[in-house]
Amino acid sequence: MPEETYEGISRAKIHWDPKIDYKKCASCEKCVDFCHMNAFKSEESECGKRRITVNPNKCVVFCKGCEDICPAGALSHPPEEETRKTIEKLQEAALS
Repeated sequence: MPEETYEGISRAKIHWDPKIDYKKCASCEKCVDFCHMNAFKSEESECGKRRITVNPNKCVVFCKGCEDICPAGALSHPPEEETRKTIEKLQEAALS
């Protein structure tokens, strides 16, 4: 089940989802197999299979397992520090 909130903040407000560099992606599907939250889906395209993020909010905040398992280095996430600052600002705003 996807996270609905993270530290009291709506998960939809936290931009933490993998980005795919399709120039590097080898279509090995290791990310699809790895992610138990089903953030990835294999989809046919004109040039073969491609990975897409199905639902960015399914990605667990600060999880980078797919990035670590990708042999081509085709996956990346936003900088953790930037995401932490965003979460802090949202928490502060919620208290105001």
